[in-house]
Amino acid sequence: MNSVVQDLRKKGYEVAGCVNLRASGRPLTTLAATLASHALIHTAEGEFFRAALAHASAGCGLTLRELKERELFECAARELNLSPAELEQILKDWGKLLGPPWRQDQKYAALAGWLALL
Repeated sequence: MNSVVQDLRKKGYEVAGCVNLRASGRPLTTLAATLASHALIHTAEGEFFRAALAHASAGCGLTLRELKERELFECAARELNLSPAELEQILKDWGKLLGPPWRQDQKYAALAGWLALL
């Protein structure tokens, strides 16, 4: 990640920070229970990547903000001083401008990036 940040800086960009969207699902239990459940294996995989992102952000000196995924829109509406309807319209307009794919993952990433700029 450090090389990506350095490459961006060489091109004149400044990385504002990083947002890590936390899972809204159930927390992990024991290793044995996780390995016995296909769904929990995927949950563990997500937690692994979130931890790696947090570690890499710290290594690059980036501010890391962690938000629960299910609270993203509520938090964004409050911090951006927008109604949920206004926020939805802005994201819809961005999707038209940017083109496909523009599904939930892309919307969440764009909104998280916007919050990182605050």
